[in-house]
Amino acid sequence: MRVNWTEPALEDLEAIQAYIAKDSSFYARQFIERIFDAATKLEPFPEIGRRVPEAEERTDIRELIFQGHRIIYPTQPEHITIIAVIHGSRDLAGMEGKPW
Repeated sequence: MRVNWTEPALEDLEAIQAYIAKDSSFYARQFIERIFDAATKLEPFPEIGRRVPEAEERTDIRELIFQGHRIIYPTQPEHITIIAVIHGSRDLAGMEGKPW
């Protein structure tokens, strides 16, 4: 099984990196690398993440929590596709145009 990243998820990572880089570009790069590393843990165990509570109607939407960020992905038989990386303090329930 392989982890794929959607363009919106990569844009989320760019925004996170830009925000952290305001203080330290070194730590910004390191943090993004660690998010990628965390996502690779999904390859052997795609259902390791919990179901996303805000996706009530979608039982296939799961998330892996990494240092206050939600790595959101649907479970699929052949591959994992990361669809969003959202800070845990953001109101996902009130968000228009949810990632799924």
